[in-house]
Amino acid sequence: MEPAGTGTEGMEPAETGTEGVEPAGTGTEGMGTEAMEPAGLEPAGLGTTGTEGIESAGMGTAGIEPAEIGTAGMNPAGLEQAGLEPAGMGTAGIEPEGMEPAGLEAPEMEPAREAEEAPGSPALPAEAPLGGPPAAAPSGEEALPAAPGRERPRERERGRCGASPQGSGGRAARGRARRAPGRRSGAESARRPGVTVDSSKAKTSLEALKISLRQLRWKEFPFGRRLPCDIYWHGVSFHDNNIFSGQVNKFPGMMETVRKITLSRAMRTMQDLFPLEYNFYPRSWILPEELPLFVAEVRMMKDRNPSWKPTFIVKPDGGCQGDGIYLIKDPSDIRLTGSIQSRPAVVQEYICKPLLVDKLKFDIRLYVLLKSLEPLEIYIAKDGLSRFCTEPYQEPTLKNLHQVFMHLTNYSLNIHSGNFIHSASVNTGSKRTFSSILCRLSSRGADVKKLWSDIISLVIKTIIALTPELKVYYQSDIPAGKPGPTCFQILGFDILLMKNLKPILLEVNANPSMRIEHEQELSPGVFENVPSPVDEEVKVAVIRDTLRLVDPQKKKRKDTQCQSLEQAPEGSEELPEAALPSLCLKQVFPKYAKQFSYLRLVDRVAALFIRFLGVKGTTKLGPTGFRTFIRNCKLSNSNFSMAAVDILYIDITRRWNSMGIDHKESGNPGMCLQAFVEAFFCLAQKKYKSLPLHDQVASLIELCECRLAALRGKRLVWGCGLAQRHRTLPASATAPGPAQPRGHQVFRLQKSSQLRALMCRDRTGS
Repeated sequence: MEPAGTGTEGMEPAETGTEGVEPAGTGTEGMGTEAMEPAGLEPAGLGTTGTEGIESAGMGTAGIEPAEIGTAGMNPAGLEQAGLEPAGMGTAGIEPEGMEPAGLEAPEMEPAREAEEAPGSPALPAEAPLGGPPAAAPSGEEALPAAPGRERPRERERGRCGASPQGSGGRAARGRARRAPGRRSGAESARRPGVTVDSSKAKTSLEALKISLRQLRWKEFPFGRRLPCDIYWHGVSFHDNNIFSGQVNKFPGMMETVRKITLSRAMRTMQDLFPLEYNFYPRSWILPEELPLFVAEVRMMKDRNPSWKPTFIVKPDGGCQGDGIYLIKDPSDIRLTGSIQSRPAVVQEYICKPLLVDKLKFDIRLYVLLKSLEPLEIYIAKDGLSRFCTEPYQEPTLKNLHQVFMHLTNYSLNIHSGNFIHSASVNTGSKRTFSSILCRLSSRGADVKKLWSDIISLVIKTIIALTPELKVYYQSDIPAGKPGPTCFQILGFDILLMKNLKPILLEVNANPSMRIEHEQELSPGVFENVPSPVDEEVKVAVIRDTLRLVDPQKKKRKDTQCQSLEQAPEGSEELPEAALPSLCLKQVFPKYAKQFSYLRLVDRVAALFIRFLGVKGTTKLGPTGFRTFIRNCKLSNSNFSMAAVDILYIDITRRWNSMGIDHKESGNPGMCLQAFVEAFFCLAQKKYKSLPLHDQVASLIELCECRLAALRGKRLVWGCGLAQRHRTLPASATAPGPAQPRGHQVFRLQKSSQLRALMCRDRTGS
């Protein structure tokens, strides 16, 4: 087990490397530092993904597509040749009230172009100063006057004095020019609404966000805005602001879902169903409730193999930036004297043989964009950060267990080491780009294509394990059918490479640090923020391209792309897509959905759970909802009565509520999703005793879905019959015949309300 860079907020990854790999900077000429873009992932069989036909992203090696994000030979002169004159009428973003700069051309959702420059600010055309000369008119066209209210002071003075070089004829010509169809001045183009971003809650990611917005020429509101914005950038959680529209860069419940205990439980559930596919996560135990189990299993394994001398790492559930992490050799070494009851933790098997670079241990921070939950859409950044320890690595012994600079890769810890190296190069220092590590591995003959394939498989499988819990939180905060924002989020995956290049997941960070500077001590007690080129190269690209992918005006711009390219005036604020670097984010899902869809069993169980919740805004299932689920799916029989159903509900719910893992509704005594999953597994094992667990669960899911679909069909047929009778009764009432009983009249009056009740019951599953 590897000490994860455990922070979920403000954590910076430390670099990574390989044992026996030649020093940084060697073997990289002509290779570039791009991350490798996988393509054509093999079916994920038995937990590992094949690599045939998988194109690695970036690295510059044969068949490896570079993932650098720079522009292809872009420079200011090239922009002028493309018809982009300096934007007149003021600098971008300095507009009168109510005026916002025109937006940016939407990026095409096509494979990214190969980039030739490092990520960073693309070359933008120079901007004319306020009150400067207007942009020249296109060739063959009459120059148009400045927009009203924006004319230069000298022209306004002439207007007041009544002096005009052209007199009334000139004014008439200008009027005709203003009325000429199809012609728009630079100021008129600037009036077209652009994308607005509220950055008032951005916190540590603010500087990288500002750079990204300047490159995109979007409108930033650093102090918020009375009117709704298109995008809200939060620094911590979904609830930083009360948002009712637009897009938010956080999912509700993400912080709770990726906490160490919740993540370990989700991964254990998937390991029970698919043990070989999820062997990339270390064996874990939850403290304090599983301490006796931990002690018993370790003793049993030592009895089976007396030569086994394990090391374990203890991580507090709510810890961050390496806080509270320590290593032990025996379960008796766990520090129970502190606040273990009030501060639960996860204990994992420590990875004793990691891959080393320059004799140093490292891990990888990869940035993953979860763009959508339904449908599931995942992107992986083609480059990341490698975070290095600052003391040469040795396998754990009783003497070196407490040397955190040797065993823990957390940036927030190692920066305090006297051996920490701040480097302006991406290939050296205590923090480097992941692509530079891949270059060195490739130069030594390592199969980097397979490595990228395994990393992609790890990321997709981890997201699949997390989405069921996320969907429960999402429907609680943003119920279906009610107005609310859509969400996306950048996650930080901390990954350790073993000597055989097998990736191991350490943890997932809901709030990976997006700072692009570090503190440097100028004199005792005096610090200064110094830019970090490595951080800026990777993080600005991730934020900028995330914004490009979630651009709310992308579809509108795509529809008018041809017209805008042909008719855009030289003073327009818009940038063509060619002026931006290629996308650094690679879509991996649904691109590889066919290979991984069979793993989404718990997703389908969560859909059943949400269907029977009944009350919107809750995350726990009450006893009535659980009984309704059993009754509608016809799971009770003579051997499993409704009394047994109640006992099952009470036992499982009481045990899970005693653990106190639900941070949102800790006072609600209902059944949480993880408790429902356990109950569902129990029902599957009772009904299909001779099958393996994943077949038992899959069979019960299909049975429940089939019976619920049949029940819904019956209700729809019944509802259609009632409606048909409602239409025929008034016609027959006019014909002579025996008087109908009063009960029929009452039924006829109540039919519409009954139909509404039936449809409501059908939607809630009751």
